[in-house]
This record gives sequence, structure tokens and C-alpha cells, in this order.
Amino acid sequence: METHDTFHSSRAPEPVGLYPHARRVGNLLFLSGVGPRERGSKTIPGVTLDEQGNILAYDIEAQCHSVFRNVRYILEEAGASWEQMVDVTVFLTNMKDDFPIYNRIYAQYFPDNRPCRTTLGISSLPTPIAIELKVIAVINDTSA
Repeated sequence: METHDTFHSSRAPEPVGLYPHARRVGNLLFLSGVGPRERGSKTIPGVTLDEQGNILAYDIEAQCHSVFRNVRYILEEAGASWEQMVDVTVFLTNMKDDFPIYNRIYAQYFPDNRPCRTTLGISSLPTPIAIELKVIAVINDTSA
């Protein structure tokens, strides 16, 4: 029988819509898009907004560290680990300026495990963030 469990992290930021942080199907764990927001807050590390919620300035390095931390939270709470990631899709809202910084930080987080990776430049994300990750990981079957 296939396992179709959904997971909601107690440490990662709350989803901005009706979806789980992750869903397990068999031995694969699919994470919903994960951004750099902080749980229980509208705070986005490294982002300065105006009164209307428009981005005045942002620090892509701070957002990268925060999004990687949030991904780790979800993986760990769902029973997987950083080393079990097999595919990462990255969305950047400013490919030209942010890719070199993101690429450098990414290399620091993945010195040994090297999942497949796709990086896309997009015009915007649902919240005022500059980066979002979509991850697939292999999860150990604890019932065996």
C-alpha cells in the first residue's frame, strides 16, 4: 500500500495557502515551495518593505540562509535529512544580480550531497521574497 502522508512543520513558516509543507508518496518526500519567511511572523530576513508592502531593499544572502534553514526544518520533521535531497528547483526574482551570490551559498550547503538542480528566473513570488525552493527527497521507510 502506498503511503500518502502530509506534513506540517512546527518550525518552518506557515504556508500562504491551503497546502502542506510536504507530502510523502512511497519513499519520496515532495516539499511545497519554501521561502525565507520566519514562522509566526511576516518578517522576511534581509527585506525592507514600504508601507504598502513593496520591496525597498533586500539581502539575497540572508534570504538564502533562511530558505535553506526552512527546508532543513521541514525535511527533519518529516523524517528525512539534508543529505537525502535528490532534486532542487530554485526560483529567483532577480537572476542577473542574485544568481552568483545564491550559487556561492548553495555550494556551501551542498559540499557532499549534490542533488539535481534547476534554477529559474521569474518575475515575482506570492510574498515579497526573492528566492523560493521546491525540493524532492528520498525518505527512509521506518516501518520496515
